Amino acid sequence: MLHLDAESLYAELRHGVAGLMRPDSVLVGIWSGGAWLAERLAADLGLASGTISSALHRDDFGSRGLVSGKGGADHTTLPFEVNGRDILLIDDVLYTGRTTRAVINELFDFGRPASVTLAVLVDRGGRQLPIEPALSAARITLPANERVSLDRTPD
Repeated sequence: MLHLDAESLYAELRHGVAGLMRPDSVLVGIWSGGAWLAERLAADLGLASGTISSALHRDDFGSRGLVSGKGGADHTTLPFEVNGRDILLIDDVLYTGRTTRAVINELFDFGRPASVTLAVLVDRGGRQLPIEPALSAARITLPANERVSLDRTPD
């Protein structure tokens, strides 16, 4: 079992995100792990942040249905104008790229951003779509039958 030092990875992510920010940038965390990270990054860097869900635009919506709670559509909160903004999408783990695609579709339902940039804590490879993060704190390779699981603790 591979163990990653979450605090070291977060410090690298925070440093990289600070370098990607533009004067009018906002953070948008992908529900749920990305939302935790965006919330912490926003507090540490003094930035505006929101949360976005992939639920309504997933390509497996027919089999999953609308889920309330984990990944539900009720988790999109963008307390700022999207039109013309530089959006920095934050996620915990990037795998196939399908969640990122769904989230970008959801984002465009709120307006047309000037740009959308993706930053992730862990890129585990295995992409099914041509989506690549501008920043990843760690890149690992795992077989398709293995998962990366990150947990949030109160501290």
